[in-house]
Amino acid sequence: MAHSYTPGLRMASQTVVRKRRILPIPGRVLVHEGQAVTATTVIAQTELPGKVHAVNVVNLLGIVPQEIRHYMLKREGDAVQAGEPFAENRPFIKWLKVQVPAPITGTIETVSEVTGQVFLREPPRPLALTAYLDGHATEIFPGQGATVETTCSLVQGIFGIGGEAVGTIAVAVGSPEDELTPERITDAHRGTILVGGSLIGRDGFARAKQVGVAAIVVGGIHDLDLKALLGRDLGVAITGTEQVGLTLIITEGFGRITMARRTFDLLGSKVGRRASCSGETQIRAGVIRPEVIVPLTPPPPPSSPLVRGRVGEEVQKKEGEGGGTEEGVSVVVGGGLKVGDQIRIIREPYFGQICRVSALPADLRLLPTGSKARVLEAELDDGQQIIIPRTNVELLEA
Repeated sequence: MAHSYTPGLRMASQTVVRKRRILPIPGRVLVHEGQAVTATTVIAQTELPGKVHAVNVVNLLGIVPQEIRHYMLKREGDAVQAGEPFAENRPFIKWLKVQVPAPITGTIETVSEVTGQVFLREPPRPLALTAYLDGHATEIFPGQGATVETTCSLVQGIFGIGGEAVGTIAVAVGSPEDELTPERITDAHRGTILVGGSLIGRDGFARAKQVGVAAIVVGGIHDLDLKALLGRDLGVAITGTEQVGLTLIITEGFGRITMARRTFDLLGSKVGRRASCSGETQIRAGVIRPEVIVPLTPPPPPSSPLVRGRVGEEVQKKEGEGGGTEEGVSVVVGGGLKVGDQIRIIREPYFGQICRVSALPADLRLLPTGSKARVLEAELDDGQQIIIPRTNVELLEA
C-alpha cells in the first residue's frame, strides 16, 4: 500500500526565484551587482576555523591543573605535528617519563589551568560558496554573499535527501506510472538530473550511483529501501546533508505512487536543459521542500567547477501559474554540527563549558541583544537545557 504526505507540491512553468546565498562566517565576495553567474560560479569564499581537539593532559601525566604549564613543551600559538610531544612529566627515573603526543597537526590554542585540558586546533579549511543558480547577482552583501535571481521553471517535491546538484534534465521512463528500474539507467545518464515515474528501489538507486547520476526525481520510494540507503531511520529534522552519492527527490510520498502528470510533463519538456536541484527537506515548522529549478534563459559561460552541498541561507520568491506571488524563507546551517556532537561554549555566560548538542532548530531566533541568529539547544553536565547562538560554540573532537 502506498503512503503519501499531505499534498504540498508547488509547480510553476515560469517564475522568478531569488536565492540569498550567505557565508556562515564573514569572508570575501567575488561577484558584483548585475554580474551573470552560473550555478557553479563561486560567489564568495572564506576559511572555516579548524576543528578543536581537547586533550586531558592532567589525567595523562597525573598532575594537578594548576601545574600544567610547567609540563608543557609548547606554548599557546605554537604549531605542532601529529604525534609530536607537546607535554611531558619530569620523573627522577628517566624511563618513567610520560609524553603526551599531539592527536592532530595544528596549533596549541588554549592551556587551561582550571580543567587541566589543552585544546589544539586544526588548520583552517577553505570554503567556497556557489551561486546554485544560472542567473544574475542582484544584491551584494559585503563580506557575506549575494542574492542570485533567475527566471525559471520550478518543481517542488514532498521529500528528499542529499545536497545540491547541477545537471541536465533526462527522462528514463515512458510514463509517470513506470518504475525507474536499473536497466533503464544507462551510461548516457551520467551527470544528469534523471526523471523516473512511480518508484525507485534500492537496486535502481545503486545503479544510478554507479553510473554517476547527479540527481533522481521520482514519485515514490519504499521506506525500507530508504532506510537501507541511509543505513538508519530518518528523523523529521532537516535533511540534505546525507552522503549517499547523489540527490534524491520524491514528488509524491512513500510507496509506489504515480508521479503527478503535470510534474512529469513539465520536467519532460525540459529534457536537455541545465537545471539545479536540492534534496533538502524540513517537515516541521518552517517547511522546506526539495526542488528542481530549470532556468529559462541560457546560462553564461561556466567560471568554476561544481561544488556540491549548501552553506548559508536562501530567500526565494515564487510566482505561481495563476499569477499570484508567494514568498518563503528557509535557513540552512553550515559548520558540520549534528545532534550528539560535543561542543565547547566560547562566550559568556557559559564560557568554557563542554556539553552536547541536543537539537538544531532551523529558524532564526530573537536574542536578548535584539538581533536574530541561528541557535542550537545543548544539555549541560547537570542536565540543564540551554539555547545559545551557533557562533558561540566550537566542535570538539577527542
